[in-house]
Amino acid sequence: MSASLSLSPSRPPRVGVWLIGARGSVATTVVAGCAAVTAGLHPPTGLVTESPAFADSGLPALSSLVFGGHDTTDCPLPKRAEQLAAGGVLPAGLPAAVDAELTAADREIRPGGPLPGDTRNEEQLIAAFTADLRDFVRRCGLARAVVVNVASTEPAANGPALPPSSLYAAAALRAGCPYVNFTPSTGLHHPALAPLAESSGLPYAGRDGKTGQTLLRSVLGPMFAQRALTVRAWSGTHLLGGGDGAALADPAAAEAKNAGKERVLADTLGVTPEGRVHIDDVPVLGDWKTAWDHVAFDGFLGTRVILQTIWQGCDSALAAPLVLDLARLTARAHEGALSGPLTELAFFFKDPVGDAPSALADQHAELQKLARRLRGGRSGQGGRGARGGLDACDEGETRDTQRVSTTSSGEEAR
Repeated sequence: MSASLSLSPSRPPRVGVWLIGARGSVATTVVAGCAAVTAGLHPPTGLVTESPAFADSGLPALSSLVFGGHDTTDCPLPKRAEQLAAGGVLPAGLPAAVDAELTAADREIRPGGPLPGDTRNEEQLIAAFTADLRDFVRRCGLARAVVVNVASTEPAANGPALPPSSLYAAAALRAGCPYVNFTPSTGLHHPALAPLAESSGLPYAGRDGKTGQTLLRSVLGPMFAQRALTVRAWSGTHLLGGGDGAALADPAAAEAKNAGKERVLADTLGVTPEGRVHIDDVPVLGDWKTAWDHVAFDGFLGTRVILQTIWQGCDSALAAPLVLDLARLTARAHEGALSGPLTELAFFFKDPVGDAPSALADQHAELQKLARRLRGGRSGQGGRGARGGLDACDEGETRDTQRVSTTSSGEEAR
């Protein structure tokens, strides 16, 4: 009998969402937003998984999600939510309305690492992160858990040492949980993790959530190519504050961030135009960002044409619905026995794993195919791999032999 038939309809399996950078702006907005939508306080605006295409795909309900995570900061989630509301990121009054959910999630946050002065080696860190999440899954009676990295961008890996994001990714795979990298950090892209990713039989997705500037590029790039218009230069400026602004002030971190933006243009235009994206840290902006693009292209008879776009928004509010979408889709893929890179989730990323298209329309078509596959594979057939989903557990039940997800972050949230 399938797990979905073994439980009462009134008590669907609970699914864990383990957030790296769990006390940061994005993570706080994810927890508060999920609680607000579940309670009917706000509509599910921006949640692709709440659209009709996914109505019968067997996704875990928002009400079934249980949050935990790792972080190196100690500011409680309710306090962080109050700070975000004061900055206009969260609606006024929302932190108080969902205080119970924020408090419950905060109880499940464990110290990340490596911390300053930390003497643990890579193996000890991975083992500690794994143990934290196994405990989370066991105590909360979860059917499965998905690890999502929403920490600040780290510089690209240089050498054999595993950066923090890769330590967390390694822990996730070792513990048997799906992994999503919402950041441009190395994560599973480290060469040392390739054998583990391949042998794990787990689904994974990433990297770098596509929330604004690159979202526009993935639409506009194909337009120029399809209309036979020659793009000569494509330059941009990205202004932001908060934890990400501070992190991206490091040129190495900014370079990692820009790689996905440039890939979209190269793939959709067929060439790499002149121009770069300049990322500036403007602390006064806080969680709000402004992205400006200047595109110079040739029209008929070589006539020069200029297109300029401005995208202004709250980074956390743009990212949070995508994180919830990815957690639900990846959990369902795991239950349905899909494994390896989830290329169908390229719709959500600047630099997607696997052989995925870069044009947004093509990515959306692939996402629709995934919805149909999940709808037709409610019993676990049709997956990319042979590994089946974990059995669902009743709340409070413990399964010491169950493979569970684990991971952690030593960075602030994005």
